[in-house]
Amino acid sequence: MIGLKRHIVELADHDPGWGRLGVEACQLVKDACSNLIADVQHVGSTAVPGLPAKPVLDLAAAVTALDIMPRLSEKLSAIGYVYEGDCGDAGGRLFVLYSEPDIRIIHLHVVELGGAQWKDYLRLREILRQDFKVRKRYAGLKLNLCRRFPNNRGAYTSAKHAFIREILDSDLDPEIPTHPPTPPLPG
Repeated sequence: MIGLKRHIVELADHDPGWGRLGVEACQLVKDACSNLIADVQHVGSTAVPGLPAKPVLDLAAAVTALDIMPRLSEKLSAIGYVYEGDCGDAGGRLFVLYSEPDIRIIHLHVVELGGAQWKDYLRLREILRQDFKVRKRYAGLKLNLCRRFPNNRGAYTSAKHAFIREILDSDLDPEIPTHPPTPPLPG
């Protein structure tokens, strides 16, 4: 249901089970790290019904201060996450959960609560959930880039950046829930 080899770009039609898996993954992170994180939410394309996605869940965890990273890393390691480094503005501190060597199933992006990255993760998710036209354009872009870069996830991700920035810089004003939302139906 989820999992993709590192560097490979494959898209799957949206699976309604991804929402449930996202909720469960967020809860596991909350249970393990509740005293260190302010919030954790399922973000990215697997959190958007009707949108094709790489079958890898993206979670964003918000922390109030980055000085807790050594303790957070220890707790996440205890539940199987591997620290992959600081991706800076391209994804925060990245932790990956593998189902087997080189098969990624979850990317956990640790960012500052209230920071630009946290706000962008939530805003992009909600725009894609709430605006069919934007979701359709993004799906077309992703499918085209998947064909162009089937073995280069870095190039695929970089090529999406301008579109994502355009959407985030637009005047679209989605309603952002104050708690993790239940994914809406596509349409």
